[in-house]
Amino acid sequence: MGMNNYSQQLYAEALALELAGYFEAAKAKYQQILGLDDQKAEVWHGLSRVYFYQDQYDQALDALECGLKLDGTQGSQYYHLGLIWEKLGNITEAITAYQRAIDLDAEGVDGCLKLGEIWAELGDFEAAELYYHKAIERQPNTAIGYLKLGNLFLGQNRVQDAIALYQTAIKIHPDDSDLLYQMGLALTVNNNSQKADLYFGLAAESQHQYETAIQFYQNILQTQWATVEIYLKLGNCYQGLDQWVEAVHIYEIALQRFPDGVELYLALISAWQNLGETQKSLPIAEQAIALFPHQIAVKFAKQRLLPILYESSEEIARYRQHFTEELTQLIAETDLENLEVKQQALTAIGTGTPFYLQYQGYDDLELQQQYGGFVHRIMKANYPEWTKPLLLPSLSPNQKIKIGYISAHLTWHTVGLVFLGWLRDCDHNQFEVSCYFTGEEADQITDLFQLYSDQFYHIYGNLEDIVEQILENQVQILVFLDIGMCPQLTQIAGLRLAPIQCAAWGHPITTGLPTIDYFISAELLEPQDAESNYSETLIRLPNLGINYPKPLLPKTQKKRLDFGLKQDAILYLSCQSLFKYLPDFDIILVAIAKQVKLAQFVLIAHWNAAITEKFKHRLKRSFAEKNLDSEEYCMILPRLDKIDYLQLNAISDIGLDSIQFTGFLTTLDSLSSHLPIVTGQGKWMRSRQSAGILQRLEIIETIAKNREDYIKIAVKLGLDSEWRLAIREKIKQNLGKLYEDKSCIQALEAFYQQTISM
Repeated sequence: MGMNNYSQQLYAEALALELAGYFEAAKAKYQQILGLDDQKAEVWHGLSRVYFYQDQYDQALDALECGLKLDGTQGSQYYHLGLIWEKLGNITEAITAYQRAIDLDAEGVDGCLKLGEIWAELGDFEAAELYYHKAIERQPNTAIGYLKLGNLFLGQNRVQDAIALYQTAIKIHPDDSDLLYQMGLALTVNNNSQKADLYFGLAAESQHQYETAIQFYQNILQTQWATVEIYLKLGNCYQGLDQWVEAVHIYEIALQRFPDGVELYLALISAWQNLGETQKSLPIAEQAIALFPHQIAVKFAKQRLLPILYESSEEIARYRQHFTEELTQLIAETDLENLEVKQQALTAIGTGTPFYLQYQGYDDLELQQQYGGFVHRIMKANYPEWTKPLLLPSLSPNQKIKIGYISAHLTWHTVGLVFLGWLRDCDHNQFEVSCYFTGEEADQITDLFQLYSDQFYHIYGNLEDIVEQILENQVQILVFLDIGMCPQLTQIAGLRLAPIQCAAWGHPITTGLPTIDYFISAELLEPQDAESNYSETLIRLPNLGINYPKPLLPKTQKKRLDFGLKQDAILYLSCQSLFKYLPDFDIILVAIAKQVKLAQFVLIAHWNAAITEKFKHRLKRSFAEKNLDSEEYCMILPRLDKIDYLQLNAISDIGLDSIQFTGFLTTLDSLSSHLPIVTGQGKWMRSRQSAGILQRLEIIETIAKNREDYIKIAVKLGLDSEWRLAIREKIKQNLGKLYEDKSCIQALEAFYQQTISM
C-alpha cells in the first residue's frame, strides 16, 4: 500500500528539508510519518540518511534495518548500509553490503567504487583494479571510475597506464578538473613538464582559479605548445577576473602571431562589446569578414552587435537599423543547401542570441519572427528528422499526460525561483513530469526541481544528447521556460520534439519560432490586446501566473551607514540591471532630484566594471546639464548577496522601477520589505510586470500613466511621508495575495488537459 495524500505531502516536505540540509526538521517529519504508519520502507531509509548526516551511526543502522525488513530490493539501500558499517569500523560487513548493492543494481557504480577503495586501502590492488574496471564497464561515460583507476595506477608507478586512461576519460569529460589535474601530475612524473602545464592550466580554469591558470598558460606561450586555443583560454581567464582590457590585449597579441585565427577575431569582437565599446567591435568585424568571407560565424557576430548601454536615443535607432539590415542580409546570403554553410550556421546560432534587442523599448515581433524563422530553417537543414510534425497519441482514460520542462536556469535564478511552484504543487496523479536541466552548475533549487519531477535529467553542453533524451521520454507537451536567454535552448526550441511546444515568460518576449505553439503568460501581466504581440497563441493564467512562496527576510538588520548611504536622505532604490535603463531614465532621476533635495538614488553595479563606469559617466553628463552633481545624488553599490540585497530594500524609502523592461522577481523582493514601487504600464508584457504585481495588491496609486506622471508620483512619495507610510501599510496588509496562489496551477493543468484533448 502506498502513502495517503497527507503522508505523501509530509514525505515530500521531509525530502525537501533533507536536501536543503535542515536535518533536524527533516528528522521530525520522517518521525511524524512513522508515527502515523511505520510500515513505509522509504521513510525509514530517509530517517536513516538523516541520522547518518548527523554522525549518529547506531541510530542510522537501526532505522535502515527497519526499512530493509520491509523492502530489501534496492541496491541503494545496501550501499547506504555499507557506508554505515564503514563508519562503525566493521569493514567485513561493509564489504558484504557493497557487494549486495552491486548484485541488486546492475548499472550502479557506487558500490564498485567503494569496494575498489577498500581493497586498495587493504593492499589488494588486483581486486581494487577489478572493481574500478567494473565501474567503468557499467557507466563508461562517467568520469569517477576512470579517475579512481588512474590514481591507482599512478600510486603503483604505472605512469603510462595512468596517462592512457586519463586520456580516454578526458575525451569524454574534457572539463573535469580532477582528471585534468591528475593528468598534469602523471605528465610531471613522466618528465613532460611543458605538457603538464597545459593540463594544470585547464584544471585551474575549470575550477575558476583564473590567476593560477594564467600562470600556467603564460608558461606555455614560451613553448611549442603555444596555440590559438591557449591564447583564447588565457583571454577567457582574464575575462573571468573582470580584466577585459587585459583580455583584449591578449587577443591582439595573438592575432599578430596567428593572423588567420578567426576565433581570435570573434573573441576580440565580443570582448570590446562586453567593455561597452561596440563602436570598436564593428570595424574588427568588418575586417574579419573581409579576411574570412566564407565564415558565417563572423557575419553573425557583426549582425548581433548591440550596445549593452546606450548613450542617446539616436544611438538606439542607429543600432536597431544596423541589426535589422544585417539580419536581412545574413539570411539572404546563407545558403543552407551547402553542407559547410549549414554546419557553420548551426554553430553560429549556438554562440549567442539577440538578447539585448529586447531592451531597446520597441516592438520586436517582426524581428523576432524573422530571426526565429531563420533559426528554425538552420535547425531543419541540420536535423531534418527532428523538425517533422509529431502527432498526439491517443490517451487511455487513466493515462497520465507527459509534461516536460526545459531550462538552463533551474537554479537560484529568477527563472528557477519563479517557476518552481508549477512543479511543487503539480497533480502527479494526472501528470508525469520530466525536467531537463541544461545548465552547468546545480544548486539547492536544482535539487528541488529534481524532487518535484518524476524524471530529472542534467545534461550540459551536448545538444544532441538533450534532444534524444526528450524524444525517448515521448513527452506530449514540452515547455521552454526561458527561450532567448541561452543560445542552446533557442536551437532546441527550433526543433519539433513534442506534439505541443510552449514558451513561458522566463524571458518575456515572443519567441518568433514557428515551432512554438503557445506562449504561457498571465492575466495581470498583459494588456487587453496582447494577442497581437505574439507569434504564438497566448495563454493567460490567473493573476500573476505563479505559485510563489513567501520569502524569508533576514533576521539581522543592517543600517544605511553599513552600505555607505546617507542617513538623512530620501532613499530611492532602483535595483534593475543597468542595461535596462535607457538614456531617458536619467532625465527622470534629474527631475526628481530637482524637486526632492534630500534624494539619494541607489543602483546596483553591472557585473562588468567597464559598463558601470560608462553608466556613471552618462549620469554625470545628464545631471550636469541641469547644473547638478550626480555624485551628490547617485550611489552605485557593488553587486550584493541575497541577504544584503533584501536588507537594502528594507532600509530604502521608495523603489524606482525601470520602464521599458520592468522588474519581476526584484519587484516581489522589494514588496516583501513593504517598499513602495513606482512603475509604468507599457504596451508589452515586459513593460508591465511590476504594474501587474501592484494591481494584484490593489495598489494602483503608484502605477504611472506616462513619464511625467512617473516623476510626479516619485516626487510625492519623497516629499509626503504620510502618503509613503500609507502605501507601505497597504502593501503590508495585501502582501499575502502574492504568495502561494495555486489558482495558476489549476489553470495551467486545465490548459494542458484541454490542449491534449483538442
